[in-house]
Amino acid sequence: MKLGDPSLDQLRIFLAVVEHGSFGGAARAMNRAVSAISYGIAQLEAQLAVSLFEREGSRKPVLTEAGEGLLAEARGVADRVDALLAKTRSLHAGLESSVSLVLDVMVPGEVTAKVLRRFREMFPTVALSLNIEGLGAVAACLLDEDGDLAIGGPIIADHPALERQVVGAVELVPVAAPDHPLAQPGIQPGESRKHLQLVLSDRSSLTEGREFSVLSPESWRLGDLGAKHALLKEGLGWGNMPRAVVAGDLERGRLVELDLPEKPGADYTLSALWRRDTRLGPATSWLIDAFREQLERCPA
Repeated sequence: MKLGDPSLDQLRIFLAVVEHGSFGGAARAMNRAVSAISYGIAQLEAQLAVSLFEREGSRKPVLTEAGEGLLAEARGVADRVDALLAKTRSLHAGLESSVSLVLDVMVPGEVTAKVLRRFREMFPTVALSLNIEGLGAVAACLLDEDGDLAIGGPIIADHPALERQVVGAVELVPVAAPDHPLAQPGIQPGESRKHLQLVLSDRSSLTEGREFSVLSPESWRLGDLGAKHALLKEGLGWGNMPRAVVAGDLERGRLVELDLPEKPGADYTLSALWRRDTRLGPATSWLIDAFREQLERCPA
């Protein structure tokens, strides 16, 4: 049996009849004559070689078994076409078709979740890709054109190929397990250099040869903040962590904030970063404002 090619209009008529419960209701909703609705359904049934509605026993259209089976597919086709048209209208209006976002691992997860949830509500037609990196690897993604926008730290914010706009800061605090030697009172200057320090490593070459708040000659380099967090709780060393990440551990006594004479903790400034040869679109600009707003609300 050779089937025909149903038109999008015929599918929309089919969906309108189902939604409004009658041919008359569909006609009113689509501003057409009832005869045009009936003709559209007849044409669709002819193209598909099936009966979509029962013709006897009820004045209200009742879907046949075949009609029930094809309803979800018809809705899917109409929804995809609607999405295509919405994205096309957005492109004509200057809205980006996609945004590639790179986030510093220090950006609080709560902030990221709130911003991205709102982004999907505000810009449903913009495809968003997300990459989370640390230190210089954030800027490397932009410079390699693997990202359109980054929220990154002060270590790479001054790169000459990048524009920057400060959006907030997170507080870094030195922490260790409560039984760690550095957790005791009265720590003397230089004592921190005698103990293993857990340090976030840079997977890029942009900061090669540079050290950041590294006091101890004995250190473990970790590319993942979560792994560093876990090792700190196991008492395997000391290190700086965002206060927002360890707040619960400090409250419950799983970690303690260290009172070191060197005061290695500091505010970690976060900036929106993008390449100077690019122009920010509406969705990208919205992300910058949204991260600034959420970072202002988030406890440092």
